[in-house]
Amino acid sequence: MQDVQKTARALEQSGKADQLRRLAESDAGREISRMVDAAAVEQAAKSGDQAALRKILTQVLSTDAGRRLAQQLNETMKD
Repeated sequence: MQDVQKTARALEQSGKADQLRRLAESDAGREISRMVDAAAVEQAAKSGDQAALRKILTQVLSTDAGRRLAQQLNETMKD
């Protein structure tokens, strides 16, 4: 949990947190949030179920919105 908090602080300090929030609120971000079961993602993450997380990610990246969001995320994190 400390790693998550440390990462969150680093994102806030770098200004990337705001950029990530804008991505989440973008059309592609909203489309992805409608297609993904948040409870399933949370459960898979908490239990460390890599196969389930990989399946969810594969499903997301198989869509135009998922690929678009991944590209935007990649660009955001490069800066």
